[in-house]
Amino acid sequence: MAFIHNDAQEKNMTEAERQTILVIDDAPENIDVLAGLLKTKYKIKAAPSGEKALAVISKGLPDLILLDIMMPEMDGYEVCRRLKAEATTRDIPVIFLTAMTSADDEVKGLELGAVDYITKPINPSVVLSRVKTHLSLKQAQQELIENNRTLENTLEELKATQDQLIQSEKLAALGQLVAGIAHEVNTPLGAIKSSVETIDSSLQKVIATLPAITAKLSTEELGLFSELLQQSDTNTSSLSLSEKRTAAKELVAELEKLGFSVSGTEAKTLVDLGFQKNITRFSPLLQVTDKEIAQSSLILFSNLKRSVKNIIIAGEKAVKLVFSLKTFAHFDQSGEKAQTNVQEGLETVLTLYQNQIKQNVNLIQEYGEISQIMGYPDELTQVWTNLIHNALQAMKNQGDLTVKTIENDGIIRVSVSDTGTGIPEEIRGKIFQPFYTTKAAGEGSGLGLDIVSKIVKKHNGTIDFESEIGTGTTFTVSLPVD
Repeated sequence: MAFIHNDAQEKNMTEAERQTILVIDDAPENIDVLAGLLKTKYKIKAAPSGEKALAVISKGLPDLILLDIMMPEMDGYEVCRRLKAEATTRDIPVIFLTAMTSADDEVKGLELGAVDYITKPINPSVVLSRVKTHLSLKQAQQELIENNRTLENTLEELKATQDQLIQSEKLAALGQLVAGIAHEVNTPLGAIKSSVETIDSSLQKVIATLPAITAKLSTEELGLFSELLQQSDTNTSSLSLSEKRTAAKELVAELEKLGFSVSGTEAKTLVDLGFQKNITRFSPLLQVTDKEIAQSSLILFSNLKRSVKNIIIAGEKAVKLVFSLKTFAHFDQSGEKAQTNVQEGLETVLTLYQNQIKQNVNLIQEYGEISQIMGYPDELTQVWTNLIHNALQAMKNQGDLTVKTIENDGIIRVSVSDTGTGIPEEIRGKIFQPFYTTKAAGEGSGLGLDIVSKIVKKHNGTIDFESEIGTGTTFTVSLPVD
C-alpha cells in the first residue's frame, strides 16, 4: 500500500487514473496560471464562481479544491461552508487562495474546514508541494479507513461464526490464539493512531510556519527546500535504527569537512529526508539567514514523512494479519481438491502465532523450492496449526522452532522441530490415538494428532516423528506432489 507516487508513476497514469483538482476563481487569468502549472500531473476542472463550482461538484467529486476567497455573490468562505455541511463533500480537501494575510482570515478559513492557505501571488513550488502533500494525506486517510473497515468486518465475521467453529479443532486453536491476535491487531492500529495524531499536530504547525518560510527564504533557497522535500517523497528505502545512526554520524563528519556544524538530532532529521544523498546540492540550506525557521520546518516535514511511512508499514502488517485470519477461518465445503501452496499455509499459521513466537522463541525457517500440490488447503492448515501449536507448548514458548520444506523425488516433506523436553518412550505409540492427551484438562481434547494423521492419509501422505529426551522433537509430514 503506497500513498505517494513518484514522477515515473505519474507519467504512466492514464487520464482516468489522474486525480482531479477543481480551481474556483473569478479571475480567468488565475485559473489559466494554476491549470498550466498542474495539468501535467492532474486533471483540472475550473469554475468562475461559487454557484457554478457547486454545480460542477454535483456532477462529480474532485479530489482537491483550490478556492479563491474574494469572489462576487458567493465568496470562498460560503462555498467552503456549504461543502463542509454536506456528507458527500465534507471530506474534500479545500485550500484557500487569497491575497489576505491576517491571522484572523486564516483562523476563519481553518474553522470552516479548509486544510491550508496559499497566498497570492502564488509561488509555483509552494502550490505543487502543498497540493501533493494534501492529496497524499487524503489518500492515506482513505487507505486507513478502508483497512480499519476490513479489520472491523473481519472481526465481526469471526464473532458471528464463533458458535459454529467452536465445535472444531481449528476454532479450539483459534480460541487459544484470540488474546495474541487481539494484541497483534491493536499494535498496528495503535501505530496508525499515533502517526495520525503526529500528522495532525505537525500539519497545523506546518501551516503556521510556511508563510515565514516563503517570506524569509530566497527563491533559490525555496527551490532547494522544495527539491529536498520532493526527493524525500520518492525515497522508498527504509534504514534500520543502527543504519540511521551510522548515516547520521557520517553526515556530521562530512558536513564538518565543509565547515558546517549540526547536532546528532539534526543529522538524523536530515537523513530521514535523504539529505546525505546529495550533500553538495543541499548544503546551501544550512547557510540560510534564519536557520531556526529552516531547521524547524525540516523537522516538521520529517515528522510528516515518518508518520506516513509508519502508517504504510502498520497498514501492511494489519492487511497481512487480516489475510491470515480470513484464510485460517475459511472452510471449503465443496469437498474438491484444489491447487495448494504448502508454504503459504505455513506462513498463515505462523502469522497467527506471531505473538507467542516473538517473545522468547527463535523461529528458523528453511524453505526449499517446492511444487504446489492438489489437496485440501483448509485441512492442511489444520495440520500445520496442530504441529506448530504442539511444538510451542512442548517447549513452553521458549527455545528454537524450526520449520523446513524440501522436495525430493516427487515428495514434499514438511518438518516442524522444537527444543522441548522430548516425548517419553512409553507414550510414543499412543500419541496418534484419538482422545489420548498428556495435557491438563481444558488444554486439549486429544484429537489433535489423530485429526492430523487422518488429514495426511487423506492426501496419500505419511507423518513420522523423531524425539530425544532433553533435546526435542521433530514431526515430518510427507506429501506426494501428484
